Amino acid sequence: MALVTLKDVDLAFGGPMLLEGADLQIEKGERICLIGRNGAGKSTLLKLVDGELLPDRGAVSREPGLKTSMLPQEVSLGLHGSVYDVVASGQGENAALLVEHHRLSRELVDRDDRKAAARLCEVQHALETAGAWRLQQQVRTAISRLGLDESAPFGELSAGLKRRVYLARALASDPDLLLLDEPTNHLDIDAILWMESFLLRYAKTMLFVTHDRAFLDRVASRIVELDRARLVSFPGSYEGYLCRKEEMLENEAARAARLDKRVQREETWFRQGIKARRTRNEGRVRALMAMRAEVERRRARMGNVRLSLQEAERSGKQVIVARHITFAYDEEPVVLDFTATIMRGEKVGIIGPNGCGKTTLLRILLGEIVPDKGSVRQGAGLEVAYFDQLRAQLDEGKTLQQNVSGGGDTVFVNGKARNVIGYLQDFLFSPDQARAPITALSGGERNRLLLARLFARPSNVLVLDEPTNDLDPETLELLEAMLIEYAGTVLMVSHDRAFLNNVASSTLVFEGRGRVREYVGGYDDWVRQRPAEAGEGKKPASARKKPGSRPSPVRPRRLTFKDQRELAQIPDLIEKLEAERLSLFDAMSDPAFYKRPGDEIARHTSRLDDLERELAEAYARWEHLEGLVLEAGG
Repeated sequence: MALVTLKDVDLAFGGPMLLEGADLQIEKGERICLIGRNGAGKSTLLKLVDGELLPDRGAVSREPGLKTSMLPQEVSLGLHGSVYDVVASGQGENAALLVEHHRLSRELVDRDDRKAAARLCEVQHALETAGAWRLQQQVRTAISRLGLDESAPFGELSAGLKRRVYLARALASDPDLLLLDEPTNHLDIDAILWMESFLLRYAKTMLFVTHDRAFLDRVASRIVELDRARLVSFPGSYEGYLCRKEEMLENEAARAARLDKRVQREETWFRQGIKARRTRNEGRVRALMAMRAEVERRRARMGNVRLSLQEAERSGKQVIVARHITFAYDEEPVVLDFTATIMRGEKVGIIGPNGCGKTTLLRILLGEIVPDKGSVRQGAGLEVAYFDQLRAQLDEGKTLQQNVSGGGDTVFVNGKARNVIGYLQDFLFSPDQARAPITALSGGERNRLLLARLFARPSNVLVLDEPTNDLDPETLELLEAMLIEYAGTVLMVSHDRAFLNNVASSTLVFEGRGRVREYVGGYDDWVRQRPAEAGEGKKPASARKKPGSRPSPVRPRRLTFKDQRELAQIPDLIEKLEAERLSLFDAMSDPAFYKRPGDEIARHTSRLDDLERELAEAYARWEHLEGLVLEAGG
């Protein structure tokens, strides 16, 4: 039996149908990627599978006892407390008991408090009565596997670490089906690679939504597209999906053309004179009525965004010349002795961990921040258009039209006046949406609006800070094609590996301690060129070779004999640590345990904390060594 089955499901919220006659089966062990245009209803479908929503018509059946867990698209601002508190908060009615048990256990490490020990015994008994003691172990296991500090304040974590905490919360209930809504949002490339490996190893069955095509290709075993309220399955890779989708659309267009011709022919016959009507075939009339109904039901496929950049006069040949620039915050170097020359027409990608200083580097290159040392010179005639990853350029109190045109009725694109409503329709916004405030827009729609605003301004330098977040794959591909054809210069910060591969002609990479190095090509080119781990001190291949020269790829580091022995021993070590931890859990689950002296309780609690740390380190080392095996092709 399938874990979840949708049969002939309809769903709408008073507007166009989001699902109409939709069918889907999710089998155990599948990793299904759900794709579709922004606003098509992907997040709604996840909530339907999760049981949060009910269909208007049709049936959603689940395997008896099925446990699902959801990683939402956005991080809630209402969550407080430690990492442990947030992870435990996903355990329903037992969450408060788990949090209190954890707090009391830690208090007893610091002091011998009989009152706290007595309360801990009561909480322990309540957990056992509720059959929830195993949840304590599941919470700790999820935190350990994800390499988190359970005592760290959640509110002080980076966006990427908060996503990791949310994933731990989703996994702590040991779900049969894991639902992920844009799991790579706000993650840098290292974190995305880590998440890919983690999910492939630990997640049983998944249904996920993502705009990251590289993540999709590595993780998904099947693609399901939500298109015009219907679900269509495509086994295999993303490239295979694109080919089959193109064939389907061509066949669909051909069928529609044939139907239109038949209807036109039959309508002519039906409207003949009185004599013809008297002798007309009633079966033929009924067939015509059926064809009319089919034409009426036919849903036009949502059009593609029509992107066109308004290009300014050409800039000077040298766009930006940076010489030995250094910049630091609180004596911590962000950029150290960086030199580069960016020429007209180059497409420069910028890669680095979250918080390393990518946006700061952009602002230095544009002259918005003065470096502590070195010099930056901008070329002649620069007209810069800036895409802000935080969407701060959008005014929440204004309509879409006002955000793009400043309140007027027209915008100028390539020297020609255009009605702003028609211009916004190029970006798939209806006239009603154009006149409404932007507060109801989804993340992908806000990004489309920001692109509309950006492209209505003349430019010869485009600065794009995370432009791909929340955009559907089709819009992403159109954006890539437009940027490749753009005659101006592009500086782009992105964690989207496919986007960088398809657009970047060179890449600036933050490599730690303020070092920024330049490499030829996009993400995959950087991976081939970067120094091996054993040779970090070696000078990388130059990003500016003579014409015709090619950088030499660096072979990935293979495991030494010592590494291989360690890799073979780690599973036994983890098993031993898990057994010791389980033994401690069993001892501490006995109410009599808390009648022991306070220092003995503290020793056990402290050892439990040590075990969690050792397990986290063991899992991290295991993943690292296995990653080296994969890189080396072994």
